[in-house]
Amino acid sequence: MSEKRRITVAQGDGIGPEIMEATLRILEEAGAKIEPEFIDIGEKVYLSGNTSGIPDEAWESLRRTKVFLKAPITTPQGGGYKSLNVTIRKTLGLYANVRPNISYAPFVKTKHPDMNMVIIRENEEDLYAGIEHQQTPEVVQCLKLITRPGSEKIIRYAFEYAKKNNRKKVTCLSKDNIMKLTDGLFHSVFKEVAKEYPEIETEHWIIDIGMAKIADSPQEFDVIVMPNLYGDIASDVAAQITGSVGLAGSANIGDHVSMFEAIHGSAPDIAGKGIANPSGLIQGAIMMLVHIGQGDVASKIQNAWLKTIEDGVFTGDIAKGGKAVNTKEFTDAVIERLGQNPSTFNVVSYNEEDAKEVTKSTLPSQAHERVDDSIVRQLDGVDVFLFDNRRTPNQIGEILESIEGEHFELAVITNRGVKVYPNGFPETFTTDHWRCRFQAKGHVTNKEITELLERVRHADLDWIKIENLYLFNGERGYSLGQGQ
Repeated sequence: MSEKRRITVAQGDGIGPEIMEATLRILEEAGAKIEPEFIDIGEKVYLSGNTSGIPDEAWESLRRTKVFLKAPITTPQGGGYKSLNVTIRKTLGLYANVRPNISYAPFVKTKHPDMNMVIIRENEEDLYAGIEHQQTPEVVQCLKLITRPGSEKIIRYAFEYAKKNNRKKVTCLSKDNIMKLTDGLFHSVFKEVAKEYPEIETEHWIIDIGMAKIADSPQEFDVIVMPNLYGDIASDVAAQITGSVGLAGSANIGDHVSMFEAIHGSAPDIAGKGIANPSGLIQGAIMMLVHIGQGDVASKIQNAWLKTIEDGVFTGDIAKGGKAVNTKEFTDAVIERLGQNPSTFNVVSYNEEDAKEVTKSTLPSQAHERVDDSIVRQLDGVDVFLFDNRRTPNQIGEILESIEGEHFELAVITNRGVKVYPNGFPETFTTDHWRCRFQAKGHVTNKEITELLERVRHADLDWIKIENLYLFNGERGYSLGQGQ
């Protein structure tokens, strides 16, 4: 018998301990060659005074075993606590969130019986960077960060996943009709990478209609790749319309460490009642077994689970008012069917090839060359953000024009992104937060910007922050204001 693979296990909060116990029982009975190493993370750790929610010894375990099976955790409300899920994904470089969405009709009620798609969500960037600031009494901001290497890495992973799993189409969802730089970069990289996979069909949808199509006709999709926030929302919608969010597991794949979990939360309202559905975590554990090369055990559990569903053994969330079993009874039912195959669903067989994850050799290296000498960056001006709750746009504009100096010209003032000076409309609603765009007249440096800010200060205007405006190879690297 081969040596057991050590894995890190977190039992989680809420229903976490119950569904983890159920999952580990099934893994043991199925003959999984694993040795769990338990860590404490989540609510208890937060409330002990550790604001990150994870102690040093847990990080040490994760970096040592490189495989993490995690039950749902609770992030305490208030107090500025950061999501531990996001912290783990970003700290360990778990860039790819893989969420299969499969309908189990006719046994699990769904309006979409032919649904079988995989959502691959970028897992580290976008608004989930969590960089937020309150800038005035009325305005807060959140920075949306999309990078070329991050986009290329997740998009290439999606194509490699499709290729490896005999999927025929990869769809990209973004909102680049509005966010032309951030989402525009993601879409642009998608088109570049797609050229390397001519055998795979590709398409792009704007996220709003794309999300509507997921809800209405999910059978038209195969593999979908998208930025972080959209992917988070879309994958929950997709899981729910298969019949229940409680049936879905996910993998968080990195070059060094990978994490496997259910997609649902800790459900504290039903914790301790013994009625939780362990299926999502079971599916996450099956993905883990495939990842570590134990595809035979993964197949055994998946087929037993499918047979359990075929036999109408449901927890309450699936039974929806019909006859339901509790967590232990569902677990016992899966264990009783180990070695059996479904008769309606296709029998699952994860072979050796399935157990080979996308290798990092196919993906951009973290040590990629970051300097591109072919790109010329030229300073083209500066956006100066002001706090002012006393003056009108015209009053602010007149002051700024009087101090713009020889190197800059005040081009526009916007409020919440829309032009209010010059020639603003009185109907436009404004707050106390103003973006004042100074375009460069000829060559400027940060020295001239610093001098401009000094003139702003001496004019009794309160500047909050600045954003430099750049041209890249002569192309504008910043968006115009609405109405500019």
